[in-house]
Amino acid sequence: MTGGFFALFDDIATLLDDAAVVSKIAAKKTTAILGDDLAVNAQKASGFAASRELPLLWAITKGSFRNKLIILPIAFLLSAYASWLIVPILMLGGVYLSYEGVEKIYEYFYPHHKKHVSELQELSEEEILKIEKEKINSAITTDFILSIEIIIIALGTVLSQPLFIQIIAVTVVAILATIGVYGLVALLVRMDDFGFSLIGRAKNEKSLLHKIGRSLVVSLPKVIRALTVIGTLAMLLVAGGIFMHNLPQLHEYLHFLPSLLGELFIGFIVGSLAFGIHLFIKKHLLTA
Repeated sequence: MTGGFFALFDDIATLLDDAAVVSKIAAKKTTAILGDDLAVNAQKASGFAASRELPLLWAITKGSFRNKLIILPIAFLLSAYASWLIVPILMLGGVYLSYEGVEKIYEYFYPHHKKHVSELQELSEEEILKIEKEKINSAITTDFILSIEIIIIALGTVLSQPLFIQIIAVTVVAILATIGVYGLVALLVRMDDFGFSLIGRAKNEKSLLHKIGRSLVVSLPKVIRALTVIGTLAMLLVAGGIFMHNLPQLHEYLHFLPSLLGELFIGFIVGSLAFGIHLFIKKHLLTA
């Protein structure tokens, strides 16, 4: 009886060990999308008064956890009863990611006007709360799409494993993704406030505290811009990788290119087509 009891614990330990290994592999596959998630949410949570940044970010974080609670059970049901749907969903997600990447490139050359902090200060409290709500809803919607992609990509790496290990591995990746991304965003959006705090404590402009504080304040917009560029490239690479891995013919056509360049090229082409169709529909059909 005792032997059977310890054998059960040994089996559980083995399963958890396997789940930990698989979780690590699944997490690596989703790092590119997490980079974009980080860039997007750093932009969403910045641009408001310091007192409002963290409450805004907390509202988005709660929305992200709700998204995961909706998506995870559906993903596991698909894995158990309709695993053949996972690759098509992954491909659709690839189209969306490539579209988002190209849209960001387009907006770089044809930017939309965004309200500056000084403009927001001139608005009433009711108008500011309305803008905040729109930002929160927009961020949660974007998070929902990226969460689907993260979970499906993680699930795609563990399809050969038993369902129990799939559930543990993908759930761990989903939770760590949310905590990791929004934890880093919280640090980023308060980086300038920490810098100003150091400047305030400095005795003079030549002191080390003042120099560190100033560098933090000056660095924040540069860091967010860098994350935006990295996130855009990451989306195109992830999307291209999805198509390259699931359509072997693309490997044959682009065998002369290094894998990263091939994935970037495919992501850009698919995204350009999707974005072009979107512009055509918006211009010729929706305005008709």
